Amino acid sequence: MKSTKRSREVKKVEPPKSPMAHLEEGSAIVNTGSITGLEGSKQLLDYASTKGAIHAFTKSLAQNLVERGIRVNCVAPGPVWTPLNPSDKKAKDVAEFGADTPMKRPAQPEEIAPAFVYFASEVDSSYVTGEVLTLLGGETTAA
Repeated sequence: MKSTKRSREVKKVEPPKSPMAHLEEGSAIVNTGSITGLEGSKQLLDYASTKGAIHAFTKSLAQNLVERGIRVNCVAPGPVWTPLNPSDKKAKDVAEFGADTPMKRPAQPEEIAPAFVYFASEVDSSYVTGEVLTLLGGETTAA
């Protein structure tokens, strides 16, 4: 667990010096978080803690870059269908993945992609920075 957590956190937390030199006013950084990073998970301790670190990193980096006119936000979805889902789960668990959301299913990637586009668009979100947007399939509460 320690190496997984360390590798995920270090990649996000160490200030990305070389890309920063190329970001101009109006640029946007969009991170990917997870509802698990907000609520925690007994079974997914590594995942939950690293996603939580990404959320805090997003808010902190936004505070650091706002004066340069660079926006930093995060999309934190609930269950999303990916090719990894069946690779590490039993067939029964795959069939039930996302069933605990009010919509009774996981999101498809194309359903959450517009949130990333919104944050990346200066026209649409020029006043938005430091936000963690949850996409939870009808669930209206997040930790």
